[in-house]
Amino acid sequence: MPASSEQHAASDVIVIDIESANENIDTTINMDNHNTMNGNGYYFCSQIVNKARDTFDSGVTKPIEWRRKQLKNLLRMYEENRNAMVDALVKDLRRSKMEAILLEVDYLINDIRNTIYNLDDWVAPVKPPKGLVNMLDDVVIYNDPYGVVLIIGAWNYPLQLLLLPLAGAIAAGNAVILKPSELAEASAKFMVETLPKYVDSDAVLLVEGGPEETSELLKQRFDYIFYTGGTSVGRIVYAAATKNLTPVTLELGGKSPVYIDNTVDIEVTAKRILWGKFINAGQTCIAPDYILCSRSVQDKFVDAAKNVLREFYGEDPQKSPDLCRIINNRHFSRLQALIDASKDKVAIGGRYDAQDKYISPTVLANVSANDVIMKDEIFGPILPIVPVENAYEAIKFINEREHPLVLYVFSVQSNIQQLFTQQTRSGSLCVNDTIMFYGVDTLPFGGVGSSGMGAYHGKASFDTFTHKKSCLIRNFAAIGEKLGSGRYPPYTDGKLSFITTLMRKRNGPSLKYLPHLIAFALGAGVAYGIATWQKMSSEQI
Repeated sequence: MPASSEQHAASDVIVIDIESANENIDTTINMDNHNTMNGNGYYFCSQIVNKARDTFDSGVTKPIEWRRKQLKNLLRMYEENRNAMVDALVKDLRRSKMEAILLEVDYLINDIRNTIYNLDDWVAPVKPPKGLVNMLDDVVIYNDPYGVVLIIGAWNYPLQLLLLPLAGAIAAGNAVILKPSELAEASAKFMVETLPKYVDSDAVLLVEGGPEETSELLKQRFDYIFYTGGTSVGRIVYAAATKNLTPVTLELGGKSPVYIDNTVDIEVTAKRILWGKFINAGQTCIAPDYILCSRSVQDKFVDAAKNVLREFYGEDPQKSPDLCRIINNRHFSRLQALIDASKDKVAIGGRYDAQDKYISPTVLANVSANDVIMKDEIFGPILPIVPVENAYEAIKFINEREHPLVLYVFSVQSNIQQLFTQQTRSGSLCVNDTIMFYGVDTLPFGGVGSSGMGAYHGKASFDTFTHKKSCLIRNFAAIGEKLGSGRYPPYTDGKLSFITTLMRKRNGPSLKYLPHLIAFALGAGVAYGIATWQKMSSEQI
């Protein structure tokens, strides 16, 4: 659930305390003093990265026992600090208790429990199928940690989007440097004060600050970078990573469309779409960004939406304890400008209160592709509806734009569902619901094109921070050497024919258990021979 493309741009710069940059580097960088870097930032960040690298090089993060201990401690942190986490989210976003627990706290707890339960299986070397030419060899894929990982979080889900990838990085055996978002100040403070009490502070380090600190961090060499945020900053992160050929995961965003046809239950559809749109006040990267439907479906949806929103938030949504607020004044002003530019399109809502950073749940009707609301990701509680004639026009509309992070399709017709599945590209596809796919830990989550690269969640998080090291292990047995001796000079046509026959791919039974079958056959043969010998001996007696 990345933040918008303006996550870091023009934000207040809070810089790290360079005075603490000495031999005994603290595991977190306190921003209370608001000291500037004054040219020393690179040196300080270099020390932090070197400390993490020394820890990784010592081998302390690699044993599975260490990983399991850190994960269990992280789980204990969530369980013991549930209320503190909720309080931080209330301060940053006026998040309701239910949304805070379901979308962040319990989500983190369930994810890390799943990781702990499956850690042994995930870490274990994989023995893939092998061909005839390698039937006597060991073919293994080892799950190696990358090394020192940088994880840059986002402000809209400030705990989940930093701590979820952290668990995957620890499970994979990496040392980690965390950069929480400076915009979610209470959540950043919670992590700085709490995390070092639970995890190995030599292997997990935090750096506070704003764009300046992030820029200095990106000048360092990392073994993997995981970034959650907007596309514009994602490009900067990617460019910085390429200087060291550092692999990256970019969890970005974009305009995620919804298509609705005339076969759906419009009341249920309205509930599912509006809930997905207005949780966290629309500040969710996988929130429905706009709706494509016919004008008749639009009218039915608007009528249903009025009733649903009244049911959700009452007659005055501003008084509802279940509606979040906009993160800061800058983002509020951006959303206010979008509403002001669309006054003639407002079907529901359209109200705002700058002092409260409140934007009412807003639905816009009869929006055109050229309207300002359709230019960039909205990232707020405004939902435009763009009328189209049919599914084919909707698909054309979607395909003319950047690939979305997720595409939502509401239809009971399997042919319509398949049409969108086969003729569109998106990071994910969710049919007849919104958001809920994000909670399926067996589904990798990530974008495509401008909506991101790479994926995580469940085992995919472990795999993201793991290098798959291929390994062939041979022995000096005479039969193996004989089979492979045809590769040696002097070369002959006979050797070439033999080797190509041996290496030819065959569509037949798997050779996975061939060594076991050979061993069984040899054992059976030996047993038969012994039995025959014993029988002959007894007859001679």
